[in-house]
Amino acid sequence: MPPHRAPRVLIADDQPDILEALGLLLKGEGYLVETARSPMEVLEAVRAREYDAVLADLNYTRDTTSGREGLDLLHALVAVDSTLPIVVMTAWASIDTAVEAMRRGAHDYVEKPWDNARLVAIVRHAVELGRALRRAQELEQENTALRSATATLPTLVAESPAMRPVLQLMGRVGPSDANVLITGEHGTGKELVSTWLHAASPRATRGFVAVNMGGLAEGVFESELFGHVKGAFTDARVDRAGRFELADGGTIFLDEIANITSSQQSKLLRVLQSGELERVGSSRVRRVDVRVLSATNAVLQDEVKAGRFREDLLFRLNTIEIHLPPLRERRDDIALLAREFLRRHAARYRKELDGFEPAAMQALLEHTWPGNIRELGHAVERAVLMAQGGMIRAVDLGLRSGGAATPRYEDLPLEEVEQILIRKALARHGGNVSHAAKALGLSRSALYRRLEHFRIETGGDA
Repeated sequence: MPPHRAPRVLIADDQPDILEALGLLLKGEGYLVETARSPMEVLEAVRAREYDAVLADLNYTRDTTSGREGLDLLHALVAVDSTLPIVVMTAWASIDTAVEAMRRGAHDYVEKPWDNARLVAIVRHAVELGRALRRAQELEQENTALRSATATLPTLVAESPAMRPVLQLMGRVGPSDANVLITGEHGTGKELVSTWLHAASPRATRGFVAVNMGGLAEGVFESELFGHVKGAFTDARVDRAGRFELADGGTIFLDEIANITSSQQSKLLRVLQSGELERVGSSRVRRVDVRVLSATNAVLQDEVKAGRFREDLLFRLNTIEIHLPPLRERRDDIALLAREFLRRHAARYRKELDGFEPAAMQALLEHTWPGNIRELGHAVERAVLMAQGGMIRAVDLGLRSGGAATPRYEDLPLEEVEQILIRKALARHGGNVSHAAKALGLSRSALYRRLEHFRIETGGDA
């Protein structure tokens, strides 16, 4: 509850003059006052909205002196909200009734006729106590959620010297709301890092929405990210929330951020600057609270210098930059990663495998891994499928000697040749999908379909 809001107090009594007198007194002290004339009205009000305190009479129409009806109401209110401070009143005071009211959870006890100064002081203290109790409850819930999320962080297999500073930086920025730009070659684990950062943050219990930015065509970019209303265009048959709205309160991961066009960059920047968006076809402004994680294999500073990427957008994206080294620079992790992939894929395909033969492990360690961790994962998955004994053999991995030998295309299946040509085009153009597509004589969307089919570009980071 915002601490700057005027406190809201519910006054309950069956006598209109009492309600009027107390209402005038508390309104004069800056309180928002609402009234109820029966226990049923009190319970309905408390279930419908949040109050800072309740000032309730102990005697209503069922009897006039025992206070039993008010004590029953007190018991019911505590059951609805244990943090709600309740001050009880009665004109027929007795020590026994006061003790019973306090035992059932009343914050304090006021006799009629009341002293204005004392009553205002009691209500003020009750409001302060209630707000403190609720804030403590909120903090405990946040801490519980964070502990739960931290206990289920995605597994990061990384012990090499090259990864130590990366892990340290992740540990520092993960629990924050800072926007993070994750850079590195294809297959280095950028998506896994993004899910780890989300899971380590206070937003872990809210949505994590991943978007392949390079795969969004110009015509659907705004609709996908910001949503649309019914009738905004031909196929808009119903209102639809965009990715930013779906991620509200949580995290959005913008993958392949370097591949969006200049006009798309402008539209994205406007939302990042203001935290406001409009669905396509609507003039209603919606606010979103989203942490932005983005990833690219390009060097965005070079893209800025070349005029292909907006510098102000880069500033919005990279409050912190995390660079992931390629697998060839973290060779101490190869064996660890291979064993982890073996464990996963053996379980997935229900095969009992004890490990790698020495020759197979040597082949893994000697390979250059141009496709990084993703390529390693695919190699081990293939080996699990091909293995015929209890151990993975070198031949099961299907690695080419030296990892860089030029293949004879006529000896390879068509799909493998296609993969090789795509990888070569991407390497020549620094991972820029638009440029690679042009070199291959394909449209960008056609290349993206092949990348997803071959699992070269999208998903699968480990």
